[in-house]
Amino acid sequence: MSRVKTLTNNIQRIQIDNTNMQKIDLNGKTILVTGHAGFIGSNLVSRLFKEMNGGTVVGIDNLNNYYDTTLKDYRLGQLKVKSEKCKVKYVSVVGSIADKNLIEKLFAEYKFDIVVNLAAQAGVRYSIENPDVYIESNIIGFYNLLEACRHNPVEHLVYASSSSVYGGNKKVPFSTDDRVDNPVSLYAATKKSNELFAHCYSKLYNIPTTGLRFFTVYGPAGRPDMAYFGFTNKLLKGETIQIYNYGNCRRDFTYVDDIVEGVIRVMQGAPEKKVGEDGLPVPPYAVYNIGGGQPENLLDFVQILQEELVRAGVLPQDYDFEAHKKLVPMQPGDVPTTYADAEALERDYGFTPKITLREGLRKFAEWYKEYYFSQMSCSEK
Repeated sequence: MSRVKTLTNNIQRIQIDNTNMQKIDLNGKTILVTGHAGFIGSNLVSRLFKEMNGGTVVGIDNLNNYYDTTLKDYRLGQLKVKSEKCKVKYVSVVGSIADKNLIEKLFAEYKFDIVVNLAAQAGVRYSIENPDVYIESNIIGFYNLLEACRHNPVEHLVYASSSSVYGGNKKVPFSTDDRVDNPVSLYAATKKSNELFAHCYSKLYNIPTTGLRFFTVYGPAGRPDMAYFGFTNKLLKGETIQIYNYGNCRRDFTYVDDIVEGVIRVMQGAPEKKVGEDGLPVPPYAVYNIGGGQPENLLDFVQILQEELVRAGVLPQDYDFEAHKKLVPMQPGDVPTTYADAEALERDYGFTPKITLREGLRKFAEWYKEYYFSQMSCSEK
């Protein structure tokens, strides 16, 4: 059986090994998922539909045009269909987490038990030219959620950080014990700021928070600005793909189902509230890496991608890949290596990402063929 299919453990059977955590049963809970039209958010909501027995899932997304919104509409359409067949009440809200009045209204109306913040302006390179949107969403938006959790106590706030916080860290694998004081992009700086804000609110207001540093997430219906997706689009059009740092980059690719599995497990184990010797709260705060711990060379990644695109019928058997590849220097904001030390996640939640790059890219290539080629067929009619 493919390992892609083995990640459907019922949430009631997930074991949390850390006795210093407050265990949370997701069934019957009211959960807010921000960025639910996004890649990870939509997959998380879909998984909650499948696993939860009762409760409410509220999703919010501003549906911005950072990339083609038809892909976001597609994800939301999939969620609508799935919601009609599950035991969970589903509410979809169009709006921004930077809208403080809207966030306050949602918290007052739904009394959330758990908040998962996946809404953020993504992209390392985009932040160099468009810093304003990163401050609005990643800083102000996250602050609004923290304030709402302060005034409407929640059992657990889980939020997306990023492997980008490690910057040019030369020590590998990257550990959450490493110092991350030298971001190389504004995006990375906003994610590190989220971790600092969360620690502050955990300390001052005893809010259980857990940050998750995601490592290069990929899979079907992902973000078109990610390399595997962008490369596929260009190759299909006969354009040339640029491979940065002359191919001397390594990435810890993590398939989206592995990411969602990690998030689901973490949601169920909040840092325990404790009082220190000084009589003040010990911050119920934690940060984990979610990555496979097996960085892939970029040239090997491209080789596997092209093989799977041919296998799926996206590209012809005789496609001349060498004629459509160009090795170029490193670009600003990028780093040569990402490599996750995920031992803490395994220790505390009994999980380490396991889906191989070939398995994941095969799933992507098959989805791409079905989704885009069906669109082309419809446009020809």
